[in-house]
Amino acid sequence: MEPGNRTGVKAFILGGLPNTNQFPVLFFFIFLVIYMLTVLGNLLIFFTILSEAQLHRLPMYFFLCHLSFLDTCLSSVTVPKILAGFIMTRYRTISFTGCIVQLYSFHFLASTECFLYTVMAYDRYLAICRPLTYATLMNRRVCSGLAAGTWLTGSVHATIHTSLTFRLPYCGPNQVDYFFCDIPPVLKLACADTSVNHTVILANIGFVAAGCFMLICVSYGYIAAAILKIQTTQGRHRAFSTCSAHLTVVILYYGPPMFIYMFPSSSDSTHGTLAVFYTIITPMLNPFIYTLRNKEVKKALSKWFIGPSVLQDR
Repeated sequence: MEPGNRTGVKAFILGGLPNTNQFPVLFFFIFLVIYMLTVLGNLLIFFTILSEAQLHRLPMYFFLCHLSFLDTCLSSVTVPKILAGFIMTRYRTISFTGCIVQLYSFHFLASTECFLYTVMAYDRYLAICRPLTYATLMNRRVCSGLAAGTWLTGSVHATIHTSLTFRLPYCGPNQVDYFFCDIPPVLKLACADTSVNHTVILANIGFVAAGCFMLICVSYGYIAAAILKIQTTQGRHRAFSTCSAHLTVVILYYGPPMFIYMFPSSSDSTHGTLAVFYTIITPMLNPFIYTLRNKEVKKALSKWFIGPSVLQDR
C-alpha cells in the first residue's frame, strides 16, 4: 500500500473534533473519562464472562465477549490520538504509514462489529423463535465459526478499502478535516479520480451496513411476533429485556455510519459529530446497557466484588 504515496506527502494533520477548540482542557477530561469508562467497563465484562464457565458456554455471552473486546480496541484506535490533540495541536500530526494503520484498524474493527451485531440478532432469533432446536443449531462449533467469520470478513473489508484508498497519489494539502483517518476525508486529499473509490464505498459500506441492519430488523420482527405469543407476562418481559439491550445498541451503531458513507458529500463537521456516536459513545454505553439489563452478568459481577460465599448466604 505504501507505493500509493508517490508524491511525497509524509504526514497528515488531523482536524480534531468539531466545536472543541475553544475549551480543549475541558474536552480532554470529558473524553478521558469516556475512554476510561469504555476500556474498564468492556474489559470487566470480557474477563467476567471468560472467568464464568457457565456464561462462556452460552452463545449470547460468547458473542458478548467478542463485542466487549472489539469495543475496547475500536475506542483505542481513535480516542488516544484525540486526547493527545487536546494537549498540544502538534500531536494531531499522523505519519502517512500511521494513517494507513489507523484507517485499516478502524474499518477492520468497525466492520467486524457490524457483522457481529447481525450474528447476535440471529442468535436471539433462534433462542426465542426456535427454542427447542436452539442448542443444536447454535452449538459451540457453529458459534466459533460465526465469530471467526465476522473477524475474517472484517479483515477482508478493511484490506479492500485501505488498498483502494492508499493506491492513489497524495500531492497536498495534507489537512484531514476529521478527527481520525477515515476514507471520505482522506480521499478528498487525493490527486486523482476517486469515482471508483466512492462507488466501492457505497456498495461495500453503505449497502452492506444497510443490509445487515435490514437483516437485524427482520430478525427482530420475528422475535416481536414470538414475544407477543408468550402466555405469561413474566415470560414476555424476560424475552423483551434480553433483546431490547441489543436493539438499542444496534440503532445507535448503524444509523451514523450509514449516513456518513452513503452521503459522503455532506459536511465534515456533520460527519464528525455523527461519528462520535458509533466510535466513542456506543463502545462506552455497551457495558452499561448489557450489565444493567442482564441478571446473569450482574450476578457474575457480584461474585467478583463481594464473593460467591456472600451471595450464597443471602
